[in-house]
Amino acid sequence: MQQSTRLPTNPPETPDSAATSHSEQAPKQTVAADDLLELLGDEYTYRVFEAIVEQSRTGRELIEATGVSKATVYRRLDDLEEAGLVESTVDIVSDGNHRKRFHAVVTAMRVSFGADGVTAHLEPENQSDVPAVAATGAQPPADD
Repeated sequence: MQQSTRLPTNPPETPDSAATSHSEQAPKQTVAADDLLELLGDEYTYRVFEAIVEQSRTGRELIEATGVSKATVYRRLDDLEEAGLVESTVDIVSDGNHRKRFHAVVTAMRVSFGADGVTAHLEPENQSDVPAVAATGAQPPADD
């Protein structure tokens, strides 16, 4: 059995490269509710995300689990990572090979429709003490 080590795809900065303070770091990307609903409304994106929520997977495992082409899986993974729904780590196997493993960082979403428009509340995976990320969409036009 081969041993593997998992490394984040965005390793922490070294002291020499840390030119900014922690408060100057870029905030986590958020996505508007309407963009989030459009993203997850895509059949292929939904299938990829659903498979990742079920369990963390490599690209190859996602292709097999979803029946979606390699190019489509990786395009959808890029979209999901950009939206902040998925993160990846790198598995390094003892034989020197490596691969990305994708996992969901959000496992629940609550959508509300109100006077202020559409609001989506994202709930982080296994972090009940961390506040949910809220994404708000534009208010739809009034139906007169």
